[in-house]
Amino acid sequence: QVQLVESGGGLVQAGDSLRLSCAVSGRTFSTYTMGWFRRAPGKEREFVAAISRNLGFTYYADSVKGRFTISRDNAKNTVYLQIDSLQPEDTGVYYCAASRGTTQVMARGADNYWGQGTQVTVSS
Repeated sequence: QVQLVESGGGLVQAGDSLRLSCAVSGRTFSTYTMGWFRRAPGKEREFVAAISRNLGFTYYADSVKGRFTISRDNAKNTVYLQIDSLQPEDTGVYYCAASRGTTQVMARGADNYWGQGTQVTVSS
């Protein structure tokens, strides 16, 4: 079992940047593929980004390429999501996820471990 706790959300203005963090409990962090999803108001939860467990290969949703950067620090059991040039449509709850599968498997959303989410609100 793994526990995930997100932080770093808040109310920001369009054009601002934000870095979300996800702290993961346990000593097996490096064995998990990590990722981020988001749920916009009135919409389904969607995949945002993932990073592989070993070599740090990254995988992004087409809608966020170029503005979102996922990274991980295995020594700190933490995964990050840097979001630049925030737009109102980025508003939503951002969830951290962990998976025993590949980045593509994680992106499908099944069998992931989930955090509780952190709210990001972008004003225009």
